Amino acid sequence: MLSFLAGLGLGLSLIIAIGAQNAYVLRQGIRREHVLAVVAICAASDAVLILAGVAGLGFLVERMPWLVVVAQWLGAAFLLVYGMGAARRALRSTDLGLTGEAPPAARSGGRLAAVVLTTLALTWLNPHVYLDTVLMLGSIAATHGDARWIFAAGAVVASILWFSVLGYGARHLGRWLDTPTAWRILDGVIAVIMIGLAVSLVVQAISA
Repeated sequence: MLSFLAGLGLGLSLIIAIGAQNAYVLRQGIRREHVLAVVAICAASDAVLILAGVAGLGFLVERMPWLVVVAQWLGAAFLLVYGMGAARRALRSTDLGLTGEAPPAARSGGRLAAVVLTTLALTWLNPHVYLDTVLMLGSIAATHGDARWIFAAGAVVASILWFSVLGYGARHLGRWLDTPTAWRILDGVIAVIMIGLAVSLVVQAISA
């Protein structure tokens, strides 16, 4: 039980920090656009990475640090592109407000493929995800000996809880974001986060 709580607490402490993935989940939750798909992908991806770290994949990453560098460059490129897109929406959007119903794209389902691909990219091209889940959680889980899988279960539950609360709880913010101006501000904040993270990844890759 103590190992489970330790995994739950550490998992939450690592995942709650605002980042590219959380910002995207928040935006999709507010828009009520394919929230289940986004939450499921994020939680399932975290579970795979956490279990891989506990199983020993972290040892491989430590032995092949160039894998992290590659992820940093790919992640920086994707975040820069997404951040520029958010900045463009912030400057040009005219009708992104919520009007008491789901956005047209969510009703038609036409954007599902794009949302899925974006969620996967923000998750798997983020080197911090590997450092937090595979290396850190995997290393700490090893200190729990035979209870390491119970620790891993706690961390997995933390991811499920967080993404569910973030995705489905965000929709209640819609009442305060029912104007184009409010959405421009939100997209502006997301743009700053994405571009800032892209720059930080480039700096880390260069200094590696």
